[in-house]
Amino acid sequence: MSGGLPPGAASDLVEETFVVAGRTVRVLRPRDADAVLEDVLAEEDPGDDRLPFWAELWPSGVALARAIGTRPLAGRRVLELGCGLGLVAVTAALAGARVLAVDRSPEATAFAAANAAHNGVTLQVAVCAFEEPGPLLAGAPWDMVLAADVLYEPRNVPVLLDLLPRLVDDGGEMWLADPGRQMRDPFLDGLAEAGWRCQRLRGEPSTVAIHRLVRRATARGEGRG
Repeated sequence: MSGGLPPGAASDLVEETFVVAGRTVRVLRPRDADAVLEDVLAEEDPGDDRLPFWAELWPSGVALARAIGTRPLAGRRVLELGCGLGLVAVTAALAGARVLAVDRSPEATAFAAANAAHNGVTLQVAVCAFEEPGPLLAGAPWDMVLAADVLYEPRNVPVLLDLLPRLVDDGGEMWLADPGRQMRDPFLDGLAEAGWRCQRLRGEPSTVAIHRLVRRATARGEGRG
């Protein structure tokens, strides 16, 4: 299955399989992420936004998929920021959510859509940078916002601190998976100052922490689905 996917090294695919809450999730990815990077670097003057972070499955994405796959998501409106190959978004869709998966890379959204079809579910996808959040705001407020390992660049912190309150209202929540990036604590501190409460959960793999974030006004509802 390669229709609609990028050519070159990105069209040489392998499949990885995960079992989440009794559901099997199958993810197609490029066989060799380094070869995809070499293809990009061979382009004339590729920008930083062309770097293929999307081309592999990162531990934070696996941990977040496992964390939200056990949640009662039927009918909930879910947004994934930085969807990459789509593992988290597909897992949420298999659990019954209506999902918009976004990434600044068109290759990533192509893979996310292909992996949704590969698992028999449908996603909405959009190419969207955090700095230009029009498609994200058009659907706000979201019931749940998901993000795995999005704090690897310091510039993302102020952008996300400004964006998140516009994506989630008092009834929503954000789930962040992070492997201990240097900018994680400044981000969480900024949310705390803005009136958010964080519940930390252990991820699987254990090198990843899951942070469930809600506004303090609704923190007492942590036990709801």
